[in-house]
Amino acid sequence: MLQGTGSDVGKSLLVAALCRLAKRRGIAVAPFKPQNMSNNAAACANGGEIGRAQALQARAAELEPRVDFNPVLLKPQSDRAAQVIVHGHPVGTLDAQDYFASRGRRLGAVLESFERLANTFELVVVEGAGSPSEINLRRGDIANMGFARAADVPVCLVGDIEKGGVIASIVGTKAVLDPADAAMIRGFVINKFRGDPRLFDDGLREIETRTSWRSFGVVPWLSAASRLPAEDAVVLDRSHSAGARDGKRLVVAAPMLSRIANFDDADPLRLESGVDFRWVPPGQALPRDADVVVLFGTKSTLADLRFLREQGWDHDIIAHARSGGRVLGLCGGYQLLGRRIHDPDGIDGASGDSEGLGLLAVETVMRVDKTVRPVTARCTTSDEPVAGYEIHVGETTGADCSRPFLDLAGRPEGARSPDGRIAGTYVHGLFAADGFRRAWLADAGARTTEVTYEAEVEVALDALADGVEAAVDVDGLLALAA
Repeated sequence: MLQGTGSDVGKSLLVAALCRLAKRRGIAVAPFKPQNMSNNAAACANGGEIGRAQALQARAAELEPRVDFNPVLLKPQSDRAAQVIVHGHPVGTLDAQDYFASRGRRLGAVLESFERLANTFELVVVEGAGSPSEINLRRGDIANMGFARAADVPVCLVGDIEKGGVIASIVGTKAVLDPADAAMIRGFVINKFRGDPRLFDDGLREIETRTSWRSFGVVPWLSAASRLPAEDAVVLDRSHSAGARDGKRLVVAAPMLSRIANFDDADPLRLESGVDFRWVPPGQALPRDADVVVLFGTKSTLADLRFLREQGWDHDIIAHARSGGRVLGLCGGYQLLGRRIHDPDGIDGASGDSEGLGLLAVETVMRVDKTVRPVTARCTTSDEPVAGYEIHVGETTGADCSRPFLDLAGRPEGARSPDGRIAGTYVHGLFAADGFRRAWLADAGARTTEVTYEAEVEVALDALADGVEAAVDVDGLLALAA
């Protein structure tokens, strides 16, 4: 099990790298994260959903996503409440206090999934959540030491040197842990080191002396990590750009909604050299030179509709559309583009009813039943194939649905305005389909390249694994599981 000195230290990608390296060694390996908190989700073939990080880790292990890889998923709907997903399906919405008071009851479901994997695979690589040093959260814990102790899984601690204070972070973790929890940790890895790792030799010795844990290695800053989907929206805070237009690239702008979900839909666009992709953070207007505005998914549509209006983005988007600009809404973004959104029972957050942006002649009603499924489709304008997935509550109907965006095996899906410049769809993963992406960009006026997105992901996973293997005692880590 990889646990971290904090969030965003690189655990997810290190687990993916270890899964790929184990697979190369001929080991039947699977990823596992007992509890995840993320609005980036992936659909499994059985209709359940898991965190997209676990789907990427499964891909590294050459597996299809399974609900057992992430038995408990929390999808934040507000600052204090989240939808709780167990074994792929929603079981309710709880505020933070109620969830933490009851989360220990989920340990049985977590261990049930883990046992199924342990009985099926030779190796299970487990990812913790946050940090075990948050000892105020130890009681009822199912994500870190609570799971490690219950399942008797050895732990390697990951520290992020880029954040600073990595020696104190690791030594401090040992200092605050209960001795029985600390005994589960067999060693540590330093992640994201820039420069000559030999400069940190004295630091490694200090950590080993003060903790009695061994070092498994120092992982350098690996550029391949930036080419792989990020797990958390925190990455968006570091990735927005407000660069000047160079006159040669299509400007695609995307507002950073407060409950943005499945924003990795943007990753293929960001790889295109003919696209200037810009995340627009709160407090900034959408760029006037944008050619296309994309509204990505959201875990709480009505809440993000209010947020969008608070930022003044509604005026920006409507003005963009009226001046002939293109707008695409994905999932919750599709719902935002309609004339009205109804959620009388608070299925998608707080109950309510509100006018939407009015750019598509559709209305959405939130329903109790949640649609979660992989899909294959064809674009109704380019006839290019798409393989993606749906994860949403809500049914959208209206006049513009007579001009569907996609054809799902004979079933019309999505909507387009009469001039085709405004469109919406519930299907995620569209831009990963190279033919569709190129046709969509060409129609918008972009200069496209020969980027093959799925192949790029495989190259990045292999490069990540190569970098970890060169820096870490992988065999030593794998031996912990023997």
